[in-house]
Amino acid sequence: NLKRARKEFRVGNLYLNRGITGALVERQPFGGFRMSGIGSKAGGPDYLLQFLIPINVTENTMRRGFAPQTDPDEPT
Repeated sequence: NLKRARKEFRVGNLYLNRGITGALVERQPFGGFRMSGIGSKAGGPDYLLQFLIPINVTENTMRRGFAPQTDPDEPT
């Protein structure tokens, strides 16, 4: 399995049966595809951002009670 993984995995870094440390944060590329080194660096300030999908969440704090919001374009 290790020989197959070494041959077939197309990754930037691959650790097999050893510690996963080695690249120094903000010094050596760690991430990206194969030897490219692009992408967020492990432990860097933007590392977690690559796993997020930003969305906006708003809440109308001025409304009281459970009343459907009215569309201003609809006649009342």
